[in-house]
Amino acid sequence: MTVGELVPRLSGVLEVGGVAQVVDPAVLNRSVTSISCDSREIGPGSVFVAIRGQDHDGNHFASESMNRGAVLVVSTSNPADVDCGSLVKVDNARLALAELSSAFYRDPSRNLKVVGVTGTNGKTTTTYLLSSIFKSAGWRCGRIGSVGYLTGGRESETELTTPEAPKIQGLLHEMVEHGCVACVMEVSSHALAMRRVDETCFSAGVFSNLTRDHLDYHSDMQSYFEAKRRLFGMLPDEAPSIINIDDLYGCRLVSQVARPVTYGINEVADIMPDRIESTLAGTSLDVRTPIGQLHLKTSLPGRLNVYNVLAAVAAAVALEVPLPAIQQGVAALEGVPGRFEVVSASCDDVWVVVDFAHTDDALRALLGAVRELGDGRVITVFGCGGDRDRDKRPLMGAVAARLSEMVILTTDNPRSENPESIIKEIQHGIVSTNRQASGLVDIAIHDRAAAIDYAIASAEPGDSVVIAGKGHEVEQRFGDKRVPFDDRVAARGSLKKRRAGMVV
Repeated sequence: MTVGELVPRLSGVLEVGGVAQVVDPAVLNRSVTSISCDSREIGPGSVFVAIRGQDHDGNHFASESMNRGAVLVVSTSNPADVDCGSLVKVDNARLALAELSSAFYRDPSRNLKVVGVTGTNGKTTTTYLLSSIFKSAGWRCGRIGSVGYLTGGRESETELTTPEAPKIQGLLHEMVEHGCVACVMEVSSHALAMRRVDETCFSAGVFSNLTRDHLDYHSDMQSYFEAKRRLFGMLPDEAPSIINIDDLYGCRLVSQVARPVTYGINEVADIMPDRIESTLAGTSLDVRTPIGQLHLKTSLPGRLNVYNVLAAVAAAVALEVPLPAIQQGVAALEGVPGRFEVVSASCDDVWVVVDFAHTDDALRALLGAVRELGDGRVITVFGCGGDRDRDKRPLMGAVAARLSEMVILTTDNPRSENPESIIKEIQHGIVSTNRQASGLVDIAIHDRAAAIDYAIASAEPGDSVVIAGKGHEVEQRFGDKRVPFDDRVAARGSLKKRRAGMVV
């Protein structure tokens, strides 16, 4: 593909130096090898899109990109030392990045059924369920999300839940190349606000819920909701919007979409259960749909997973997946990494669960499910991430204190913050005197491995130990340093010690 083939895909092209945009004819004939907004990725034949971010201004790296071999710079301004003949000026660089990326990869989403899943909680599990359902229906399916990227040919780790536009379009292109006909994608509020998924053709959107999170970025809940709502504004009129009608923001969204398909447990919905039976081993439920009744069994326990199952079923029904394939797909999924993942074995006398819950609402749902399913005490180990929404810290502390007999506060990903300061902010939500009077325990152990050890060693037979906040993650972040750490590995090591009768 040449520069001349790409440039017409750009909208909002502006004048340069008071003259209508004209790219040097010699530049228009040059071949393009890649699209990027990261100057470190630029090589001969690249197109560099200069984006002003929170920490860096890409325009400062435009000249460096040209020196690295970039054939074109796209920007909202006139970067220094960039010839006008190699510059296209636009009114929105992020939109330009999405437009160029989709064009460069030949608009791969037009050859896929792409389902975008957004919301605060449940995105990952819902995408795994949908992927399993599509597989049972004979649809080869790719997946993009916080645990990893599955393209049909390989699975790779991820840094971002929803990556930048060039990566998204490259992954979708790879899926098409490997014969995929569908893709399930977690779509974060950051990605929507930053227009990473613009130019992606979605066949359906799923809204799981909206609770407090990412307010360090969005500033308030209305802005957070507006970011999530963008996904549904991108859908064609005939594409279904799958919405949790039990959620307050879901109720608002229903009236704002062209083709709503609702699901829920409490409110009357298009997809809803008639019966729910959940145990430690999983969940059995009967689900009413517009095209018939479903009798489902899943290894995923708890009420929070019932919502995820209903979301996946609603999307599959709306996309005309046969009921037998839906039933088989739900049953086939054994679990999701770091999402209500049981790491204890049948021979253990305690139940240990690792989960990604990192908001007060997610922690409330998680601990509520554990209390409902377990018989003994609940011991909760968690912390809060640094450089993120600080106001949620005491809220999470209050939830943990209300639903746990023992709370062990520890580090999460402190990043640039002092771990002790983070723990103190969580403690503001815990009324220690009242808990102590009731014989309840709260303790802070900064070392996460030691905190997990202590929790499992302190558990009595029949107790449940919940390790929350990091889920599938395999490292901790302290400043600029990344230290390998996996809650699941640490918990299994502690359980091994417990079995051996070792005193920690």
